[in-house]
Amino acid sequence: MTAPVDYIERTTALYDSLGYPTYRWTKVEEPPPWSEVTRPLENSRISLIASGGVYVEGQIAFHFKDDLSFRVIDRETQNSQLRTTHFAYDLTDSRIDPNVVFPLETLRKLVSKGFLGELAQNAYTFMGGIYSARSVKETLAPALANRCEEDQVDLVLLVPV
Repeated sequence: MTAPVDYIERTTALYDSLGYPTYRWTKVEEPPPWSEVTRPLENSRISLIASGGVYVEGQIAFHFKDDLSFRVIDRETQNSQLRTTHFAYDLTDSRIDPNVVFPLETLRKLVSKGFLGELAQNAYTFMGGIYSARSVKETLAPALANRCEEDQVDLVLLVPV
């Protein structure tokens, strides 16, 4: 078994190598809001939000620093149409199989087997590594939450990178 990755040390070294200021980790004192799952998964509409920098061929790729934009990806999009760009992780595996950072195909299989009710029409991606936690909290997160409300989803699978 391999040793776990020390992401704090690794991220600090990466930021140093790129010439960025020392990364300041966000500390949140209050616990996040919690909602109980009350509907069975097989009766639920699920959405996907991932921070792996995934986009569809033909869409504009993400920028490298503090990009607060997101991409909308239709649930029927095939893996062969997906691309990844990100400055904070090795893209080799995600370019071979986007499911490692954006498990859309995996979710479609779970729906077809009856484990999940249905996928929302849209999934969403952005490029993590945004330096300003405040910008994420005040701009990006509310925009994604609004989209999920518009899509009338019951649950969202969050896939951080």
